[in-house]
Amino acid sequence: MRSVTLTLGLVTVLASTGFAQHSRHLNELNWMEVEELVPARIQTVFLAVGTVEAHGVGPNGADNLVPEALAEHLAEELDGLIAPTISYGVNTHLDEYAGTFGITAELLEALAKQVFVGLSKNGVSNIIVLNGHGPNFEPLNSAALEVFRETDARILVINWWSATADVVEEVWGEQGGHAGLNENAALMVVAPDAVHPERYRAEQATPYNTDVWRAYPFPTTIGLYAPGEGYLDFDREKAERYFERVKEEMLAIVGDVIAKWEAGGR
Repeated sequence: MRSVTLTLGLVTVLASTGFAQHSRHLNELNWMEVEELVPARIQTVFLAVGTVEAHGVGPNGADNLVPEALAEHLAEELDGLIAPTISYGVNTHLDEYAGTFGITAELLEALAKQVFVGLSKNGVSNIIVLNGHGPNFEPLNSAALEVFRETDARILVINWWSATADVVEEVWGEQGGHAGLNENAALMVVAPDAVHPERYRAEQATPYNTDVWRAYPFPTTIGLYAPGEGYLDFDREKAERYFERVKEEMLAIVGDVIAKWEAGGR
């Protein structure tokens, strides 16, 4: 009920200023709208961070598309705004696959720091970083820690697939993987036309075994977390159930952090 009330409040505020349509995207708001909303009425901004990387039979932009969809959901539920996505991240072992490219960890850290500082200077109190790509985590975390110490910003960096790993077990009874059944299921929901089951073969997936061997590039663009688990099934009912549960868990985690920040006055 709280999120519904806050959302209706946002509509009322913008309507009263003469704007016929509102948006939660900073890309789509003008400076006067932002000035009216932040920080007086909205203190939280969601920032998706991903990369461009091969993802089996799904789109190379998977690591951007899923956190962007989560940002849309969380911004509605928690009354936040959505910052433009940082679409290039730190790629490691899939660079040789077509369409895969990124930036260095040092550049991502510097870029993220500047974005965090910019949001803070605009009056944003809570910066929620929805990370879609594993190697991004350390540079994002380093940037977040530095900006937290230098500004009044409160920053949460969260890997969506790690935070909701229990949902994969709940829905399928097994683990997933990079471009595995869990990530592919999320893409079936957020970008259904970009997933191509007709191109899939089981031999396109390889279990990770980093304690024994590492290969550059990795032999396949689908990497499984456990042997014999995580192969794609393209079950739409499970995909929809999975992503709904992902959204629920992400809302619970992020909402709890923000509530405790507020309660603690931090």
